[in-house]
Amino acid sequence: MNLTAIESQTRVPEATATIDVSSVQKLAIDIRESVQRIIVGKSETIDIAILALLCRGHVLLEDVPGTGKTTLAKALAASLDCQFGRIQFTPDLVPGDVLGVNFYNASKGEFEFRAGPVFSQILLADEINRATPRTQSALLEAMQERQVSIDGVTTTLPDPFMVMATLNPVEMEGTFPLPEAQLDRFMVRASLGYPDRDEESSMLDRFKAGENPNSIKPSATAAALISAREVVDSVTVNNTVRDYLLDIIAATRSSSSLRLGASPRASLALQHAAQGWAAMKGRPYVLPDDVKRLAIPVLAHRLLAETTTQLRGQATAQIIGDIVEATPVPIERE
Repeated sequence: MNLTAIESQTRVPEATATIDVSSVQKLAIDIRESVQRIIVGKSETIDIAILALLCRGHVLLEDVPGTGKTTLAKALAASLDCQFGRIQFTPDLVPGDVLGVNFYNASKGEFEFRAGPVFSQILLADEINRATPRTQSALLEAMQERQVSIDGVTTTLPDPFMVMATLNPVEMEGTFPLPEAQLDRFMVRASLGYPDRDEESSMLDRFKAGENPNSIKPSATAAALISAREVVDSVTVNNTVRDYLLDIIAATRSSSSLRLGASPRASLALQHAAQGWAAMKGRPYVLPDDVKRLAIPVLAHRLLAETTTQLRGQATAQIIGDIVEATPVPIERE
């Protein structure tokens, strides 16, 4: 059933009329247009990244080198006039290189804290799986609590704060698998992929003209983003849609194809993402189609397939797709 059919047959609560989501929709459009001055096409991936910003989430970008992952992160930061930080993860990286260190300043005769690159608003964790698990875990508190604890002192990170981590799915030598606890803290997984011929031709023209993330003028502010988040939090999720979401989550936990189903954090992320997606589309209420649309980006990277399933070449994204298709879409009539 298409979105129009679902929308026409799903009862919309009267209370949603008091929620004005137009500011969120305009913010999303402005950011997308700003980013697309540099990133040609790829509206779907850009929207997923904007969604994560609106929902206080983090993004896992899994793609081959050279597809524009770093450019996307820089363009987002420039569009919002946010501080951009980058960490190149390598096997010799230690937690202090990420978080910062306390050092003794001999001239002052006291210890001082030198902040690490995690104290940014949009942080690119490049090739995060090249660092050891100990260094990867240094980001856990930052991603979940928006704070960093060093030597017993806790420091709050700037707001907004988003991690965009990249993975190279082809080159596995010298890498360490991301633990499930780390993967579960990424709200969404996305991929830019190769551009088509026309997009690549346009990209070459823009490069020749000198277009780059540094040329982007801010189209919004961090304060506007923070205000938009409050609107997203107010988007209505009625009981019928919530039951549909919970049916999908429950199916991942009982599927014979999966060894690890979706966590409670995953169900919270899916509901929040659906609220953000609805607001980006100008609706103050969530439709079942929003949940269906976001199930793979939000859930697939958090799940573990059974060994026999992997041998059959069935990826978690395909399993989620099958679960969503098999789950009846609710229709609430007057």
